Amino acid sequence: MSMRVTDFDFELPAELVAQEARPRGDSRLLVLNRASGAIEHSSVADLPAFLQPGDLLVVNNTRVFAARLLGHRVPSGGAVECLLVRQIPPEPSASSEPAEYWEALMHPGQKLKPGALVRFEGDGGVLMAEVLARHFQGRRTVKLWAQRGSDVSTLIDALGHVPLPPYIKRADTPADRDRYQTVFARVRGSIAAPTAGLHFTPAILDVLAARGIEHAQITLHVGYGTFKPVKVDRVEDHVVDQEHYAIDDDAAARIERARSEGRRVIAVGTTTTRALEDAAIKGGGRVGVGDAAADLFIYPGFSFQVVSGLMTNFHLPRSSLLMLVSAFAGRERVLHAYAEAVAERYRFYSYGDAMLIV
Repeated sequence: MSMRVTDFDFELPAELVAQEARPRGDSRLLVLNRASGAIEHSSVADLPAFLQPGDLLVVNNTRVFAARLLGHRVPSGGAVECLLVRQIPPEPSASSEPAEYWEALMHPGQKLKPGALVRFEGDGGVLMAEVLARHFQGRRTVKLWAQRGSDVSTLIDALGHVPLPPYIKRADTPADRDRYQTVFARVRGSIAAPTAGLHFTPAILDVLAARGIEHAQITLHVGYGTFKPVKVDRVEDHVVDQEHYAIDDDAAARIERARSEGRRVIAVGTTTTRALEDAAIKGGGRVGVGDAAADLFIYPGFSFQVVSGLMTNFHLPRSSLLMLVSAFAGRERVLHAYAEAVAERYRFYSYGDAMLIV
């Protein structure tokens, strides 16, 4: 039976969309029992009390880079905003000069045609961009190079801004450079944080370890698709963007050992969930070592093979992430929990509170 995107709508007062992050570990935690639908209200600091010895937490260790660049057109001086979405390999005919090639979203789009030049500059140096091609939905292929021999990636990190989500209605600050990273962040490549991981502190991890709860790290680089609106009417007609992920020997061994011993695998975040379930499908039921692109759209009716618990933030109405959570715990139960969260004044989205489903 076909599902409508409108089946995943809910009312959210604008003031509940978190604009600032609380200190790590201080957020609230709504705990949902996926079997009974029972709800408990707690805090992230008490997370260890809701897990069992032997549980395996799987986290995403991707690192967000400063993907939002602000500059000016050359020679007119008009302001330009550029969001780097995905690095792409150069064309075979590209010159041998040091440069990087990116898929990007640029504003103002109507003025940035192929051949347009943009200059980004600051204390770190000067970064130049040329628009090479226009694509659908406002995307561009751009070539980036550094003046005076600097490294392009280093300049992006120096000149760029933290790519806070569009529903955070403020400019980024120096504090966001740290707070919009998880304590696990290690592998550079995301334009959005795996937000469930933002709640963890070394102290919480120590308590978890003392209780016999281990964790494994995988990498999935979060792309612009995490904000991609669902524009179709039928859920199954939506197409999600691919996102690259990698699972190393240690993580694969920990995950498969937990599964073989009948222990719970608790995914920290929808990104982790998507990677694990995609890997199991591609691995014929096993989570193996390797790199791949997750092209899996999880919505109600999906059969989970790996994940038996999920920690996540609260998501946008009608979003693919809300559909994933609904696939795991049931649409009616999730929407009831969301209504309870609104009534209890939980804070929503990336810098908001958390939900644990077990």
